[in-house]
Amino acid sequence: MKQGEHTFPFKFLIPASAPTSFEGNYGRIIYRVRAFIDTPRFSKDYSTEKYFYLLSLLNLNEVPDIWGPCSSAVTQQFTYMLMKTGTVVMKAQTDMKGYTPGQVIQVTVSIYNQSGKNTGNMGASLMQRVTYETKRPTYDLRMIADVEGGVVKAGKEAEWKEQIIVPALPQSSLAGCDLIKIEYYVKVCLKSPDVMLTLPIHIGNVSLDKKRHPSKKAHLSFSDCAENTAACVFPPDNATSATTPPLTSRSTPKPAPRSAPRSRMSSLISPSAPPADYPKEHGGSTTDGSFPSKRQSQLVSPSAFSYAPGLSFTQTQKDSGPVRQASAPYPADNSCSSIPAPHAMPQEYVSGYPQDAPPSYDESCNA
Repeated sequence: MKQGEHTFPFKFLIPASAPTSFEGNYGRIIYRVRAFIDTPRFSKDYSTEKYFYLLSLLNLNEVPDIWGPCSSAVTQQFTYMLMKTGTVVMKAQTDMKGYTPGQVIQVTVSIYNQSGKNTGNMGASLMQRVTYETKRPTYDLRMIADVEGGVVKAGKEAEWKEQIIVPALPQSSLAGCDLIKIEYYVKVCLKSPDVMLTLPIHIGNVSLDKKRHPSKKAHLSFSDCAENTAACVFPPDNATSATTPPLTSRSTPKPAPRSAPRSRMSSLISPSAPPADYPKEHGGSTTDGSFPSKRQSQLVSPSAFSYAPGLSFTQTQKDSGPVRQASAPYPADNSCSSIPAPHAMPQEYVSGYPQDAPPSYDESCNA
């Protein structure tokens, strides 16, 4: 090799089965590129290396049995005051089985205290369990986030709804690696009596697309309903002639159908402003600022909660330990504000003076 600067464009094809990079307490998956110069005998070889991160996306839509909520229930009997016994029934559920970083896990817990003693505080935690497959498997358990609720009084039934924000985490499965296994689950527990249940979930890179797997009620489209209704209201001609006597012929022609009212046709045009009395239909947000419940049900990113007083989130989350009370805040009152949209005016009128009259329809078309 002659003296000077030389460039060699080497290329490598990464196998499709290569697992995602991972680094844990008892094992890691790393990738690096090493370059070296093979010198003659009795000379020193020169080498250097560069590490890089490999990400193999986990599409949650391809995970089997991923649709629907994850629920579990447990019944626990306990003894208190040395002689008395009681029963606690706890049911827990998450809204989905798969999440991506930045989404919110909505946890619903129902507890029925069938005893004469108040229970301890309720709690929910997002847990990570990493299994290292060796001759003797090693387990690494870590708490990612933790929230805490209240108590349930004696003989009462209570429902607790909480939200846990999913931070930046490795994906659940490392495809192509049989030595490291990553699992996530939500642990719901009750202190005094000691009651616990787990709800397994998946953490991926591509979120669930509900349009790809609609509900069973959505299979019957509006066009199908219209065809079924038309078939019931207007039977075929042969069926009508068989059940009803033939009608006498009329000398006058049949009048043409009347045109629809003008107000119905206006619904096909996009108005620049809503009508005065806008009918309230199903769906959509309320306009009076009231909310049916105190907690939000949308899956939003952590940056959307920065407006809450005393609660702020940074763009880069540091993995320094469990997050306490990582729940979504209540929506602020009177937070809805309307922004007037600009009216669509002809170009001549917009560029002219405000006191000039707008051009006519013919002038706008001929311009």
